[in-house]
Amino acid sequence: MADGEMQWGGWWMLLVVFAAVAQTARNAAQRSLTADLGTWPATLVRFLYGLPLAALALVLLYTLPQTPPRIDHWSWAYFGWIALGAFFQIAATGALLLAMQQRNFAVAVTLSKTEVLQVALFGAVFLHELPTAWAVGAMAIATLGVALLSMPPRLPGARFEWRSKAAFYGLVCGACFAIATVGFRGAALELKAPGALLSGAWGVFVAQCMQTVAMGLWFAWRSPGVLVRIAKAWRVSLIAGCMGSAASLAWFSAYALQSAASVRTLGMVEVIFSYIVSRRFLKEQLRVNEKWGIALMLVGIVIICTQL
Repeated sequence: MADGEMQWGGWWMLLVVFAAVAQTARNAAQRSLTADLGTWPATLVRFLYGLPLAALALVLLYTLPQTPPRIDHWSWAYFGWIALGAFFQIAATGALLLAMQQRNFAVAVTLSKTEVLQVALFGAVFLHELPTAWAVGAMAIATLGVALLSMPPRLPGARFEWRSKAAFYGLVCGACFAIATVGFRGAALELKAPGALLSGAWGVFVAQCMQTVAMGLWFAWRSPGVLVRIAKAWRVSLIAGCMGSAASLAWFSAYALQSAASVRTLGMVEVIFSYIVSRRFLKEQLRVNEKWGIALMLVGIVIICTQL
């Protein structure tokens, strides 16, 4: 365990909870933008309007301490890991917004959490981070909760609706988020920054630069009018971007402190916040099997928290 991990201890859990809150706010803002801008323009909003906050975080981390921090280990492998994570984060965000168009807000977010078992698989293969037996059990219980959420609306006892568009987009979103998570965790391990926050700030800034340039150039080439519409929707876009950037800063910092599988399993707490937004603000109703699915996911979260 690195010195930064010893110093921070269990603080990574607070970072994850904060990330889940900020991410819920970002999802809600992006959901409202999808109807006006479309799925992929709303995806670009997350990175474009979040970039200034990521840059500000870096400036503060270098100017506030009496002795500015220093990173001695830059490598092409680091930028490769970041590029991998950045690409699949774009795909995951787009798939999540598509899932939200098929099912209600809380269910769409929960379907995306199929990423947890996939993170454990990819993390074991590429980062050699093997989850404990308790962690595997927690992931299995949480994934069973996801299965309950995929049941059809009118025939809750009939069969799982794995062939629905909502389930498909949820699985794609989970797979892409899983690969992105492994990429960002790999980058954090490669960078060896003197602190988790510095590692997170650099990761978010580099990733969002890549994402903004790539998507911005694509729209400038294929549909320049989209960029004008994004500029006009700056108020809601600024909320989505800032909340997304804040969430990413916390996620990336947590990746520097703890294994990818543990971080994303605890990150399922986002489902609770999504449920609150769905019921209180969007006035959406959850069916019985959806409530049981969310409950099982919470059991998995409790187990993972008590074992770390």
